[in-house]
Amino acid sequence: MPSAADRLDFLPPRDGGSGRAFALALLAHALLIIALTWGLNWKRTSQDVAFQAELWTNMPPVQAAPKPVEVPTPPPPPPTPTPEARTPPPPPEPKVDIALEQEKKRKLAQAQKEAEAERLKEKQKAELQAKKDKEAEQKKAADKKAQDDLAKRKAVEDAKKLEAQKDAKEAAQQKAAQAAAEKQRQENLRRITGMAGATGNADSKGTAQKSSGGSATYGAIVRAAVMPNIVFTQEIQGNPTSKVEVRVTLDGAIISTRMIQSSGNKAWDDAAINAIIRTRVMPKDVDGKIPDTTLILEIKPRN
Repeated sequence: MPSAADRLDFLPPRDGGSGRAFALALLAHALLIIALTWGLNWKRTSQDVAFQAELWTNMPPVQAAPKPVEVPTPPPPPPTPTPEARTPPPPPEPKVDIALEQEKKRKLAQAQKEAEAERLKEKQKAELQAKKDKEAEQKKAADKKAQDDLAKRKAVEDAKKLEAQKDAKEAAQQKAAQAAAEKQRQENLRRITGMAGATGNADSKGTAQKSSGGSATYGAIVRAAVMPNIVFTQEIQGNPTSKVEVRVTLDGAIISTRMIQSSGNKAWDDAAINAIIRTRVMPKDVDGKIPDTTLILEIKPRN
């Protein structure tokens, strides 16, 4: 009966390249997986996977195949660019001269400072001009007010001068009229009485031919003319006497009155003066003439 060794001799020879082909296939698949993983840009480190295969067979042992020859590993394919990687990088910034940039900044700051100083100067100039204009306006208003005040004072002074001139003129006219009246009186006295045939004493200083006073009844005649014109309603104690000087013309018209001796009662003095003024014309004496142009009247409440 043939042995097992004899049977092995009759078996067909084994394919010695199947193991190597299987190893190459595994290597190709591993490389493909690595390429796909690298293309997906996974952010984790891939771990080398070791593959180990065991072959089991019920066949009788055979002679070992020769050691496979290592094939060099081809280089991995380039990674597939991601969308972020496709964006071109920004161009490099141009190198700027730092000193030139600082000089530009300094000039710009200097220009701004000069412009600000110019604006401040213009503002101060405008404020000064406005102040000068205001002062000029105030001075002009003050000068105008002073001129107006001066014109008003001058007008008042002119009015006062005119009033004073008018008063002086009236006073002069009144004085001239009094002087003329006095002169006329003196002339009338000289014309009427004359100097010849005077009957006065040696020491008499009058100019009339005889002493004035009229007849013995002239006082009663004057009293009868003046007393009805007295208006006096007050009660008076005693019988006070008011002595009044009365100047008249030759026909008896009263020119002026003057109190030469008061009675001590002003109300009675005023009543006496007013009564003489109301009489207007002094009565003539029994000879039909006025005894004198200056009469001294004594007026009493009770005669």
